[in-house]
Amino acid sequence: MPAIEAVRGRLVLDSRGDRTVEIDLLAAGHWGRCAAPSGASTGSHEVRAWAPGGPEASLRLLSRVEATLLGADATDQEGIDARLHAADGTADFSVLGGNLAVAVSLANARAAAASAGKPLYAYLGGPRGMPRPQGNVIGGGAHAVGGTSIQEFLSTATAGDIAAAAFANARVHRRVRDHLRKLLPGTPLGKGDEAAWVAPIADAKALEIVAAACAEITAETGVDCRPSLDVAATELWKEGRYAYRETTRTTEEQIAFLEALAGEHGLVSIEDPLQEEDFAGFAELTRRLGKKCLIVGDDLFATSVERLRRGISEGSANAVLVKPNQRGTLTDTRATVDLAHRSGYRTVMSHRSGETTDDAIAHLAVAFGCWGIKTGAAGGERTAKLNELIRIEEQGKHGS
Repeated sequence: MPAIEAVRGRLVLDSRGDRTVEIDLLAAGHWGRCAAPSGASTGSHEVRAWAPGGPEASLRLLSRVEATLLGADATDQEGIDARLHAADGTADFSVLGGNLAVAVSLANARAAAASAGKPLYAYLGGPRGMPRPQGNVIGGGAHAVGGTSIQEFLSTATAGDIAAAAFANARVHRRVRDHLRKLLPGTPLGKGDEAAWVAPIADAKALEIVAAACAEITAETGVDCRPSLDVAATELWKEGRYAYRETTRTTEEQIAFLEALAGEHGLVSIEDPLQEEDFAGFAELTRRLGKKCLIVGDDLFATSVERLRRGISEGSANAVLVKPNQRGTLTDTRATVDLAHRSGYRTVMSHRSGETTDDAIAHLAVAFGCWGIKTGAAGGERTAKLNELIRIEEQGKHGS
């Protein structure tokens, strides 16, 4: 039994320059490490990110966590995660903070994998196929002030191997820059939290540019690249309407607007098209588009088994965005993924807007058999995941 011998932590920088926690966990002479990300547009049904007082306050509670885990069997992931819940004592990790909990949980899984002499994805039962990468190429909303109302315009690439898909998304990212420079000569282009381009243009124009760039790169590379959206509609929901820069829309108008965009541009997926409590609206959009487009619940589900069960019963969405720090443990995250797959829902593993170079979600996407992985198209903390996927695929090809 690889018993846990020590748990150590430190404050490190995330991609926004904010503090987050990184955990090292020692089990039977093998170390595991994980650093926690953090989100900007967070759903109200996520666990609490930090203890009251922020990352420093969470880190001060690590001694409580270590006392709970010392001597425990690192291979008993469910037991380890149950101990984390017990050490916190609340339903939403409002004492320890879900980011501290998820960093400990995943550091433990890495230590257990190391003790077994396996990469994390193999230790967790993979590989179950490579995910399709989705890269944010034009950004707005809470991730990029001054940009579009819709939060993310993405390229979704599919190819025979993950490297070709990742490189194609990166080319779409560059091609979008070229289109924006032609459209806005002399206007400085910025980047948002996820290294997507930020420009003062309307949503419809942004999607037109992304769709054109996807079509051009598809023709040049032979890799199918198609546009996707993350509307982050909860952020737009104001006084019973969706408030865009140019207009406001009722729920029915929002559904009709997105249905038209999907038909015109062949969208692969639409994430959070409606606000996080509108299970009925999600169901209606899924009824209209679900056979040709993924309707992805992020804030709607918050990686929660309970909320996903409701969505399944009401026919709301047909895919789930998976963010481990929304739940706080690997066990809770896997339970949601397993329920989704049993119910015919697809899953998309996801980064957060405030990321680290930790690559655990690449391993989770492969181990769980996720349909896709949303992890950016550019930026070191984003490409860390893509590069790890390239390595994982290479290991599979060489049988190592």
